[in-house]
Amino acid sequence: MEGLVALVGSGEYLPTMRPLEQQLLENRPPRFVQIATAAVPDGEERLAYWHELGRTQAEALGVTCVIATVTNRDEANDPQFADLVRGAGLIYLSGGHPGFLADVLRDTLLWRNIVAEWHSGTSLAGCSAGAMALCSWVPSLRHPFDSGVRGLGLFPTLRVIPHFDAFYQRVPSIVDRFIHGKDESVSLIGIDEETAIVGGPQTWKVEGRGSAWRLDGDRVEFPTGTTLSI
Repeated sequence: MEGLVALVGSGEYLPTMRPLEQQLLENRPPRFVQIATAAVPDGEERLAYWHELGRTQAEALGVTCVIATVTNRDEANDPQFADLVRGAGLIYLSGGHPGFLADVLRDTLLWRNIVAEWHSGTSLAGCSAGAMALCSWVPSLRHPFDSGVRGLGLFPTLRVIPHFDAFYQRVPSIVDRFIHGKDESVSLIGIDEETAIVGGPQTWKVEGRGSAWRLDGDRVEFPTGTTLSI
């Protein structure tokens, strides 16, 4: 049976999101595998920042921290890295550049191992770029006329907009970019900062400080504590 999934708008490894990560690890092996591949284009200093933040969170949770420093497809196909997710209680894809993350992991040994662990009960979380990459398609946020890239497709009928409260306030047209080219079978969900939808693949509970938003036609709010079906 598949493990829990958390698609997170922002806030990975922050104290405010610690209860969520604790929930994802509950009754699972105390092994927290952190994959910060999406931050690789930002340089070594930023990558080290995410690694240290993740280590601090794992220590606060009282679990073993495993860092899978995967920077390219060759490493994602290397059994040395791919086997790091074996026996995890939680595998976490943190934020950065969603298209880069999807391109590095797609159809690799590491991705196959992640999916296999999830099917065996391991929890899986993606925050911001990680949440986007787990879905059907990743738009270009920097170049509005770029068609984007294919996502990892774990949830082929779902697209998510992370940081939704911040994005929608600054760039309302962001919704149009995500709607472009999608068919009616694909649902579009906005997820506010420091907020997550948890569960999957059809039924999700909203957790955190904000709301989730169904964006198929009208904008419908799902506050924290409520459930939405996709």
